[in-house]
Amino acid sequence: MTHVVTDSCIHCKYTDCVDVCPVDCFHEGPSFLAIDPDECIDCAVCIPECPVGAIHADSDIPPEQAHFLDLNRRLAAQWPTLTRRKPALPEAERWKDVTGKLATLQDPSLQPLAEIKP
Repeated sequence: MTHVVTDSCIHCKYTDCVDVCPVDCFHEGPSFLAIDPDECIDCAVCIPECPVGAIHADSDIPPEQAHFLDLNRRLAAQWPTLTRRKPALPEAERWKDVTGKLATLQDPSLQPLAEIKP
């Protein structure tokens, strides 16, 4: 089992979760964090730290966001590890309650977004 960062993190990128992770499994992209499922030890200490509720155990991912498991794996393999807390993105407050943000996630390492949809 692993944990997964989901839609709520996009354009917010609060990093409170990074401070408590004992294995440094978070990876940082331009507007999103991803968890490497091979590094995550399933300790769950990150879940209550996320102020937008973006982190779920893989068995608890809302069905409409199940595709984030594969997305986390793919992005974590390409992005650098984040080992300490950073300020949230400047627009985080404006985006924190917005849903369905996947289409706004832009990163050159992504395949066309049409391939990622649930």
